[in-house]
Amino acid sequence: MKDQVLAFLKKQEAYISGEEMSQSLGVTRAAVWKAIKKLQGEGYIIESSTKKGYKLVEKPNVITPAELAPMLCGYALGQVIKYYETVDSTNEKAKALAREGASEGTLVIADQQSAGKGRLGRSWNSPAGTGIWMSLILKPEILPQYASQLTLVAGLCMCEAIREVTGLDATIKWPNDIVVNGKKVCGILTEMSAEMERINYIVLGIGVNVNHKEFPEELPFATSLALEGKQDYERAGLIKAFLERFEKDYKHYKVDPHLTAILSRYEAHCITLGKTVKIISGNESFTAEAKEITIDGNLIVKTETGEEKLIHSGEVSVRGLYGYI
Repeated sequence: MKDQVLAFLKKQEAYISGEEMSQSLGVTRAAVWKAIKKLQGEGYIIESSTKKGYKLVEKPNVITPAELAPMLCGYALGQVIKYYETVDSTNEKAKALAREGASEGTLVIADQQSAGKGRLGRSWNSPAGTGIWMSLILKPEILPQYASQLTLVAGLCMCEAIREVTGLDATIKWPNDIVVNGKKVCGILTEMSAEMERINYIVLGIGVNVNHKEFPEELPFATSLALEGKQDYERAGLIKAFLERFEKDYKHYKVDPHLTAILSRYEAHCITLGKTVKIISGNESFTAEAKEITIDGNLIVKTETGEEKLIHSGEVSVRGLYGYI
């Protein structure tokens, strides 16, 4: 009922009476009033007048199904939304749902994570009301060996979405970290359940620092869109912009799971190319120049001795010599 009343209010530019809403929705005026009170408790500013009725004046920066569902109408991805105020990890929740048979495109989203996950076993700072913490359940009919390339597709789509929504000069640190002004604003973690030649499901986890105002001292290379853009941004709008791009590129990926169709776009935004970087793999490390991205999403580097090496993204960290990039 609450979501129906909210959708009704969003369509109106002027006041609308409780009686008109109750008749249109087929409920009592008391039910409409209770829904209004719940929405006001969630941060929606709704003016009420005895003679005029109700009017939605301002909505909070939330990522609830009531906000997202109307935006994602018509998309294949995000038609099923599982929202949680607090969850340990959206990836963990998505994997549990996938094992239970959740459909492809199910979007798991939380306002806060208590145990957010990053690459290489790292944690992800995920406070309430500030960022985008979401995971998509995907079931492409491709060989498991091509799954890692999906993170590069997602990274490109989020980079482009951030640039469009905020106007910030977002770039990609290979393979899929999104960077603004030399600091990380977004990370992507892909996890998979597969057999020898078949994928059961892929969980694509994305964390975006949207409206954080500060970070712990132990995160010197982290920043947020708000800190870099000097303003807050609407989280739901950024999710829509991402899914709009990702859905198109994902369709191509399912047919041809290489980066052929998007490689030129990816390279145009990849800040790693042309830089001297430090490749860290386990206890070993070496310095090299990042030369090229292959259609399989791997990085070709040239070492100080002139040898070219192919770097796979899985368990490797690539760092700049004097900072994060």
